[in-house]
Amino acid sequence: MSPDHPPGLDLDRLRGLLDRERPGLVQGPLTGRLIEGGRSNLTYAVSDGTARWVVRRPPLGHVLATAHDMKREHRVISALHPTDVPVPRPVLLCEDEEVLGAPFYVMEFVEGTPYRTADQLVPLGAQRTRDAVLSLVDTLVQLHAVDPAEVGLADFGRPEGFLDRQLRRWGKQLDASRNRDLPGIDELHSALGRALPESPAPTVVHGDYRLDNVLIGADDRIKAILDWEMSTLGDPLTDLGLLVMYCTPLGLPKSPVSTTAEAPGHPSPAELIERYAARSGRDVSSVAWYTAFAWFKLAVILEGIHYRYTLGQTVGGGFDRIGDLVPVFIQHGLTTLHEGLQEG
Repeated sequence: MSPDHPPGLDLDRLRGLLDRERPGLVQGPLTGRLIEGGRSNLTYAVSDGTARWVVRRPPLGHVLATAHDMKREHRVISALHPTDVPVPRPVLLCEDEEVLGAPFYVMEFVEGTPYRTADQLVPLGAQRTRDAVLSLVDTLVQLHAVDPAEVGLADFGRPEGFLDRQLRRWGKQLDASRNRDLPGIDELHSALGRALPESPAPTVVHGDYRLDNVLIGADDRIKAILDWEMSTLGDPLTDLGLLVMYCTPLGLPKSPVSTTAEAPGHPSPAELIERYAARSGRDVSSVAWYTAFAWFKLAVILEGIHYRYTLGQTVGGGFDRIGDLVPVFIQHGLTTLHEGLQEG
């Protein structure tokens, strides 16, 4: 395969489809490259030498399990594009697997940087880092202010019993990768179940909202929210809890989990919660539960990666240290929940 024809992207077939569906859009021969960083679905940058687009498709060999994602992702960005929420402009959805071997969609390419680590933020300086992270909160408030029914997403999920289902789902995920003793994880799961908060009115939730899932422009403003594969209708405070978790310093040298909290100027979790509350008007008094749930969820995800590593099923560096992180996340979850329940 040449670099211009990465696996999973047949540029000739893609060009034929675009010429049929969007005549005049493509001006010259297409080139394409895989964009690194996506954990599940594959993302490619495609250009005709003048304009640029992005193609999203399921991973190679896993079509059936994730084919549904493409339609959902395309649907949610199509619904949100006319609103104030920054998302790329959708171009088309293709469910015909003859074209690329799987369903996929095309959207406009948005210029911007996904900041993944504190080191990447350092050159921005403290004030610009602070502004970028605060704008992350403001953009989340914008997303949660969208009326799902008004944008055609009234049936995008099942908000009733959302938290209970989420908790059960991640409990099952944990059971699927149990091969060692993890002190505290069952205690955390049970305690979360006993203290389940009452959800506010449902909104569109992103499901994986953090700094490296948005593109920040040269003006430090958020140009686009990416990676909508976990999006649904549900409890908006799950997005806030996850964001707060990712903005809490882990206190670990060279953690393989991306966190930007140690960057100079990074706002504190308390400041982010306060800003969200002030701008959204939502009651955030139970945010400790949502943050503890985020710690639990990440502990389960990391344990799954560690489990696959012990079976020799992971490729790449850094996986040998993932297992050591799991107890840290469990402890953070227990502490957060305990302190939150005491305050409550």
